[in-house]
Amino acid sequence: MTHEEITAFFGRRQQAWDRLDAVALAADYTEDATVESPLAGGAASGREAIERVYETYFAAFPDFKLQQEMLLIDGDTAAQMVRVTGTDKGGFMGMTPTRRKVTFRCGLFHTFRDGRIAAERRVYDFTGLLIQVGLLKAKPV
Repeated sequence: MTHEEITAFFGRRQQAWDRLDAVALAADYTEDATVESPLAGGAASGREAIERVYETYFAAFPDFKLQQEMLLIDGDTAAQMVRVTGTDKGGFMGMTPTRRKVTFRCGLFHTFRDGRIAAERRVYDFTGLLIQVGLLKAKPV
């Protein structure tokens, strides 16, 4: 994919994020793609499993928002810095909803093959997210 094609790809993906469209987001992956994410419990492999990860996000945080802050493209790889916000209204990780708001930054690292994402690694402070949502308590220093 060219630089321009990848830029357009992420512009289209932003629209799917804005709609909370798990099907459209998952369709951007190859059939055998892998997504590494703390929330996925390590890795989700295959388009169907990746779609379930998105559905989990959107069920827990029905006001989920993702805003791209930076996009770096190098050949068939791209790195995004994004800001994520949402409110735990649907129950995060099977727990009772806390109604707490979360905000965190995340690095998304993508490798493309045949016009789709073949691999993605999501890097963020999962412990900080658990503290924000109220599932983990921080010990005072």
